[in-house]
Amino acid sequence: MSTYGTTRHHHSPAANLTNRDRVTDYHTTLFRRLTWDGTVPLEIRVDPKELPANSDRNLECYFVQAPRVSYLPLLMPEIRRFFMDLVFDETAAKDLKDEEWWFETAEGTLVKWHWPIGLIYDNHTISASVKPSSSRSSTNVIPLRLILHLASPPNEKLLLSPSPDACKQAFMGQLKEADFIRWGSTKRMTGLRQQDQDGLWEGIKEHNFDDYWRVASKVTPTTAPTRAQSPIPPSSSASMVNRPPSADPGGPSERDGAYNVRSVPVRLYLPDGPVIQDLVPPMVDDNTPRTLSHYLTDHIPLLFPASPPAPPPSRTNPHPRPPPVPKPAYALVQGIMMPLETEMAWLGGCLAGADGWVNVCIGINP
Repeated sequence: MSTYGTTRHHHSPAANLTNRDRVTDYHTTLFRRLTWDGTVPLEIRVDPKELPANSDRNLECYFVQAPRVSYLPLLMPEIRRFFMDLVFDETAAKDLKDEEWWFETAEGTLVKWHWPIGLIYDNHTISASVKPSSSRSSTNVIPLRLILHLASPPNEKLLLSPSPDACKQAFMGQLKEADFIRWGSTKRMTGLRQQDQDGLWEGIKEHNFDDYWRVASKVTPTTAPTRAQSPIPPSSSASMVNRPPSADPGGPSERDGAYNVRSVPVRLYLPDGPVIQDLVPPMVDDNTPRTLSHYLTDHIPLLFPASPPAPPPSRTNPHPRPPPVPKPAYALVQGIMMPLETEMAWLGGCLAGADGWVNVCIGINP
């Protein structure tokens, strides 16, 4: 695990930043670090019908707290070591082939190798939100129960093999697509040295925040005037605003800013439904920041209806507010139930996954 380097002091050019700029960059890095350090609990059990002969059924379940930004193929060596050492009979296990292993959820849903583990978990969470209440757990955070199959993978549905190399290719493809969505070209990604491109994947493999962001900062939009240096922590007297300081576009503008991209890379996931992808400019027509509410009302208005206008002012109510509108659904980003007033540009700069995408998962309120 890497150490958190946002409190290190640098003299140039960060020394020329104002205190407000330092606060902004500090909070951007903080949210990125919190996203990186997020984990989800997994419970992995071998399909009992596929256990090799003479396996120890008392140890057939493996628990792991997996990083959200990681991928199942990167966990396979650890999973394989557990089952080979403690569960499978040594003689029978010799016939097992790793390339034939695959996962599905306890409910029978095929698990996609190329999805980040956090997205797999959130997608399962929203799918459970449409199930009858009797089937839901009373706790908020429970392990995602995965069934490990040892043979006959449905390759036509898995899309890629479970190897780390195939996962790396898919990951790099997602980064390049996100790069094109943001800037209209892939020059930032393709302009990286091969060593730097490989460094992005190595940062994921080793779960090293500093190594990953040392390269990712060259292609990711920044929400601060500088992104190459790590700022000092904000002083206790630093003023705070309603939205996160890292989202404040009022400072010096730059072409690499999150509010100046062509579009925010966003995918919308519905429970047991299609994945929606569309261009999401960071600003609306009146040049104000596009919010999550704007985005969801535009794409799924039945689940996120627009608020009606406020009634006209009167003597008894000189400052009327719009009447509340029930929201039948909620939005999860990185496992967080996201406020609808959150700005899309801020999500793209601070809460995007390591592959560059903001994954918005829609759950249904009971």
